[in-house]
Amino acid sequence: MALAATGYFRRLTRRLTEDLDQLDAEAMVESSQASGAQRACDCSRGEEVTMLGRLRSVETCAKASTANMEAEFFDGTEAVTLVWIGRRRIAGIEPGKTLLVRGRVGERNGQKVIYNPYYELRGDS
Repeated sequence: MALAATGYFRRLTRRLTEDLDQLDAEAMVESSQASGAQRACDCSRGEEVTMLGRLRSVETCAKASTANMEAEFFDGTEAVTLVWIGRRRIAGIEPGKTLLVRGRVGERNGQKVIYNPYYELRGDS
């Protein structure tokens, strides 16, 4: 019984003193692994992937002829840019939403990117 209480207090102290972003990232990694999704840090260019994570930011990048919608997707290990070509807005795609995304990983300016990903909104946002 004393060991269980010690473990409880250790976890409680950790949650009170650790960085909230770090705790959130760890929770995302755990739920991603439980769903069977791949980790962004393990994915490489040209690979077809399925990942579970949360959108950190969403913006529209208007150029002369088209507008593209871009979102920063984070799964707890690494950020990936999602780009929807020719879209200004997509219902439900907003910061803080949890998504399951599928697509082929590319590279742009040294960063991982997925163009026109298939996505599913998850209710645990």
